[in-house]
Parts: sequence; structure tokens; C-alpha cells
Amino acid sequence: MRICIYGAGAMGTSLGAELVRKNPGLCCDFVTRNRAHVEALNARGAVLSGQSEEITVRVHALLPGETEGKYDVVFLAVRQQENAAIAGTLRSLLGEGGALVTVQNGLPEAGLAEELGADSVYGCTLGWGAELVSPGKVNVTSEGEMHLSLGAYGRGDRLGELESLLKTSFKVTVGNLAEIRYSKLVVNAAFSTLSAISGLTFGELAKKHKKPVLALMRETVSVAKAEGCKTLVQNGHDILKLFSSPFAGVILPIAMKKHKNIRSGMLKDLMAGRRCDVDFVAGAVVKAGARLGVETPNLSAAVSLVHDVENGLAELSPESLNLI
Repeated sequence: MRICIYGAGAMGTSLGAELVRKNPGLCCDFVTRNRAHVEALNARGAVLSGQSEEITVRVHALLPGETEGKYDVVFLAVRQQENAAIAGTLRSLLGEGGALVTVQNGLPEAGLAEELGADSVYGCTLGWGAELVSPGKVNVTSEGEMHLSLGAYGRGDRLGELESLLKTSFKVTVGNLAEIRYSKLVVNAAFSTLSAISGLTFGELAKKHKKPVLALMRETVSVAKAEGCKTLVQNGHDILKLFSSPFAGVILPIAMKKHKNIRSGMLKDLMAGRRCDVDFVAGAVVKAGARLGVETPNLSAAVSLVHDVENGLAELSPESLNLI
């Protein structure tokens, strides 16, 4: 099986390195535009820190124009705003019957299916955080076992094969794709967006800014219900039940304990002067809400505020949360 990690940044590198580590001899190419990262990966291997011990995994990394031949599976980990531009590249990389597994946040499958066909597309949510601390070195910022959830957008002909591969390296849940996506969106639409506005970690938001967090989470839950989601399971707990209770504020810091040190990838984009993916995360929920007749005033305000921070019209500060 030939595998490609397309977009081998922090999350893509951590995913691919764990797959290679547990599957010696696996043919897996790490593709990224970050030349320094490519050179470090090839020279020293992928270095993963932040778990119980630092590990180094020998990997094969390439720049986008250096790939050759077709792949059986492409794990897509670029920012969603790049998807339209790379659609042709993705088509050229996938072999006949190949699987495109997007590990992006939000609701990326529909757009990819338009370009590649529904039956080629699978969605996967990663239950950990990671940051690229230097070329070749990734720090995993979540505690505990690395868990992911997997679902098919179309027929799912290769779902069993993908599950078997991923289970060699991760704890895997396979299920309804909409429920998988919204389980993650309940967290990301709130925490990632508010982290991008405030500069705070998920743990700091859960302890000190519960009101805006819960407002965004509850709007996302309302959209998920309108989409037909019956359960939204995270770490064995149903978010629909947990955050519909009067004790949600008490539960919040406990639920986020393993992810307390994460800062949003969108925040890192803003701090680097790049446009972020908020329109494809919280913005995707706003768009779905409009389609389904569900009002999302707090999510809409948060998305607008992120754009204000991007454009220098609002300060990246905890105080900016008061503007939602």
C-alpha cells in the first residue's frame, strides 16, 4: 500500500510518523511545501515530543512537485482554503479506487466530493493537538492515547481497510460521518475560534471564559441536531447530554483537561500574518445553520471578530472576547 501525507505540518507529521513507527516498511511519503521541514525529516527523521518519551521515526519527505506515481491512500492535512487550488493535484495522486482521507477540521467532504467523487472521500477527525516547534520536530500537545474517528462520505468501499491500517497506531472509532464531524466541531468551532481571538489555551478558555465557550458550543449542537445527529461522542461521552445539562460549566474544565495546553492553529496563522481557516470551521457551522434554518448569532459574531483581528480592526486579546 502506498500512502501520502499531503500537508505534512504538525498534525500530518504526527499522524504519518505514528503510522510508520507501528508499520515498519510502510511506503509513506510526507509532502509539504516547507523545504526546511522536508530537509530535516529526511536528514534526521520525524521527532515527536510531548508524550511519555521523545521518539524519532525515519521517514521519506518530498516537496509537492517531487511526487511520482499514484497512491492508494492520501491523507489530506493542508488548510481547507487550499483545497480548490490543489484539486487537480489530488486527482493526479490518487490511483484507481484510491481513498482520499481528509483529516481537516470543519466539513470539508462535500467540496472534495465534487472534485473527486463521493466514493473516493473519507473523513477523519484527529483527537490530539500538535505544533511544529522546529523543522522536523513536532510537539504533541494533548495528553493520553492518540484517538481518531473515521467515516465514509460515499459508499465506503475501503472503510474496513482504512480502519485496519489506522488501528495499528491509534485508538479508532468508525461511525456516522456527520456525527463524527459535529462531535469535533462542537469543540473546534468554540475553542479554536475563541483561542484565535484571545490568544488563550483551551484550558484557560474552559476555566475563565465559560460563557462564550458554552454559547458557541450550544449553537453548534443545535445545528448538529438539525442535521440529524443523534449522538455526539467525544472520549466516550455524549456531548449532546453533557452540554445540555445545567452543570455544563462545571463539566467544561474537566472535559478539556487532556487538551488544556492546546492553542488554536488559527491563532498561529494570525500571529504569523496568514489568513486562517475560521470560515471553514465555525463558519461552516454558520453556513449549515443558515441552510437548516438554525440561528447562530454568537458563532457569526465570533467569525466576524476573527476577521477583524486578521484585518487589524480588533486586538488579539482576552478582552476581545467581550465583543461577542
